[in-house]
Amino acid sequence: MGSVDNSQGFLCGWLLLIISIKLFLNVLISLMDIILVHRHRGAPALASYAFRLWSSSGSSGGEGQRSYLGASWKHALVGLVAGTGAVLAYSLHHHKAEQTETPLEKRSALPIFTQEDVTGHRTLEDGVWVTYKGGVYDITEFVAMHPGGDKILLAAGGALEPFWSLYAVHNQEHVLEILSEYKVGELSAEDLKKQQSVTTSDPYSSDPVRHPALRVNSLKPFNAEPPPEILSDSYITPSAIFFKRNHLPVPQVDPGSYRLYIEGLPGGVLALSLEDLKTKFPKHTVTATLQCAGNRRSEMNKVKQVKGLNWGIAAISNATWSGAKLRDVLLAAGYGPDVAKWARHVQFEGLDKDVSGTTYGASIPLNKAVSEEGDVLLAYEMNGEDLPADHGFPVRVVVPGTVGARNVKWLGKVTVSAEESGSHWQQNDYKGFSPGTDWDTVDFKSAPAIQELPIQSAITAPADGGVVERSSEEVTVKGYAWSGGGREVVRVDVSLDGGKTWQVAQLKDGENEAPPPPGRAWAWKLWEVQAPLPPEAQELEIICKAVDNSYNMQPDSVPPIWNLRGVLSNAWHRVKVKITEDESGE
Repeated sequence: MGSVDNSQGFLCGWLLLIISIKLFLNVLISLMDIILVHRHRGAPALASYAFRLWSSSGSSGGEGQRSYLGASWKHALVGLVAGTGAVLAYSLHHHKAEQTETPLEKRSALPIFTQEDVTGHRTLEDGVWVTYKGGVYDITEFVAMHPGGDKILLAAGGALEPFWSLYAVHNQEHVLEILSEYKVGELSAEDLKKQQSVTTSDPYSSDPVRHPALRVNSLKPFNAEPPPEILSDSYITPSAIFFKRNHLPVPQVDPGSYRLYIEGLPGGVLALSLEDLKTKFPKHTVTATLQCAGNRRSEMNKVKQVKGLNWGIAAISNATWSGAKLRDVLLAAGYGPDVAKWARHVQFEGLDKDVSGTTYGASIPLNKAVSEEGDVLLAYEMNGEDLPADHGFPVRVVVPGTVGARNVKWLGKVTVSAEESGSHWQQNDYKGFSPGTDWDTVDFKSAPAIQELPIQSAITAPADGGVVERSSEEVTVKGYAWSGGGREVVRVDVSLDGGKTWQVAQLKDGENEAPPPPGRAWAWKLWEVQAPLPPEAQELEIICKAVDNSYNMQPDSVPPIWNLRGVLSNAWHRVKVKITEDESGE
């Protein structure tokens, strides 16, 4: 029995010795990994990061850099205690053999992470990771320390490139140097090269790539809006984040073979190429805001569920549009006084179609189409560049002051007619009804199609549910305001106390924008208020309401304007913000 006990003890000793050796090697490997990760940060940052890793290493999952390095430090501490003595006593040739099996040179590169690892780090609590040119960066500390760092949270868990194409000012050498200090790994080759798989049977397979900042309401067809805090950053909305409203798949149109057909006039059918539109008619540029009829529908859903996409406050954007005036094209096609005696509408038909071949269509009143002051464009440029695919390339109609649904994209046909468009979207959608009308009683023929939109405004910052620190002493409130039909916004009133008291906001136009002629105020106004925090308040209920030059004002609440389609939502916009005291209690 004694020999058996000795054998067991000898075996256990060897097992413990082997385990200790492996733990010790883990020490070296872990320290090498961490030193490499932080080779740009220096000793103080390394120590600070080590403590942060240790404190966060209890999280489960084993995925991502935090859990990876946290586990490494635990192994390191255990190895230092349990393995050092055994390693010193171990024979040199066994130690060299163990090193040969796991050479440190193979572990000298930064860790490799999958896109799933990166996506798991999207908040300050979990860490904020981004990728850039195949590198993985932990920018948590940067976001917390730098003013405006919250904007980069929009890229959290994803790629920086799309955001730097939007905010090009950041894509500079010194910014790249700062970014390099936060590198923690490399993106896996598979994820770096991965492309979204598509099938030819999917009618949406050729849709364009969209900006990841957009908040998606529907993938197929694609409908999305920008975050409000981006929306109010610029008077002119960048094309990439201009809200997207598609009803059908985005068509692929060859600009070389493109033809626009003008019908219903005495001269017969007129076919115009893209080059014809650009060379045979004067080019006009108009700054105009487009708004979806369902903008702010989510507020109606809070009263009672409606049918439609759950748009927030950002299904509205402002751009410059360039192209030929529809009036000029209609005159060239034979429009004259005799036509006005019988025609009442101009119909538009898009090139986008469903699987049955049905195309999107809409119409506007003839007098809007042919008026010299109507400024209706057959646009081929947006913000100084060719129309993007999502916005109607190669040609769309832009009808300033009119609901977005009438601004038909990928325009294929224009028809002068005595009748409205027979399209579903003209006859059985985009119409307003009484709050008492439901789907059992609705008669779409009884209501006119929406054309001009009512006065509108909304708060883009601060966000509902946000926090303001007492030490800041004041709050900055920003937003947009717009009215349909060319009516100019002349005032925006803002309240911090739920409507008890009001102050007038400062209105902002574009830097080079001249005052609009009467009846042709097609673009929105951005506005801002800086107000002191009420001394005793613990919460602010911020409200905005706009007034146009016809003294149209927004209704004060949603219930009286609720309708089964959730359109024309323009009640006073309200957000609630909490006021927090300083940590010191001062």
